[in-house]
Amino acid sequence: MNLSFIGIIPARYASTRFPGKPLADIAGKSMIQRVYEQASKALDTVVVATDDQRIYDAVQAFGGKVAMTSDQHKSGTDRCYEALTKAEGNFDVVINIQGDEPFVKPEQIAELKACFDDASTQIATLVKPFSADDDFEVLFNANSPKVVFNANREALYFSRSIIPYYRNAAHTEWLKKQTYYKHIGMYAYRAQVLGEITKLPQSPLELAESLEQLRWLENGYRIKIGITDTETIAIDTPEDLKRANEWFLDRAKSKE
Repeated sequence: MNLSFIGIIPARYASTRFPGKPLADIAGKSMIQRVYEQASKALDTVVVATDDQRIYDAVQAFGGKVAMTSDQHKSGTDRCYEALTKAEGNFDVVINIQGDEPFVKPEQIAELKACFDDASTQIATLVKPFSADDDFEVLFNANSPKVVFNANREALYFSRSIIPYYRNAAHTEWLKKQTYYKHIGMYAYRAQVLGEITKLPQSPLELAESLEQLRWLENGYRIKIGITDTETIAIDTPEDLKRANEWFLDRAKSKE
């Protein structure tokens, strides 16, 4: 059975660290346009879900599909579901693509889609192995959630702490003795499951770690893991934006 996929890109104008981020210019195109174009390389249907007229107008201006959603949503997941209910057509799987990752790779989206070759998959997400040559501080970084999963590639737990704890070895040796996985925050959901999880109240583990996916695990949902060797680069600050523009400029020069 061929599944139908829709990519939804939640995009808010308000941001504590970087207001107006989706409309920030990256080498002549807005960030949201760059994300949209990358996602469209792997998906036939892509929609931006926003609560801001400026973003809505910008997406329409470059010919993209866009849905106006409530400004009361607490998460991108909730915004995705409202956009799904407004989308034309019926879709089996929704892929939630971060609106601040203009370098998202089509291969990463393809890896997420492949997770649904297993008919039992309810939710899917991506992880990337840490390198054995990484500095321990990279592994220790609480802003880089870790994940452990079972033999069926289903998540057992996500944490800002290092998991697993490697006993009887110095911390500096852990990355050489064990493969650790970093969570890459892109999700896909069966359409019905997406509707169900938006109705769940916040859970104790989610509140403790500030990781929304723990709410789903605590309520018995299974999260399939896709493995990627590529890490997307999120634009969280004006400094990140400057580096992104430099990257595009360097790439353009290398093609000359």
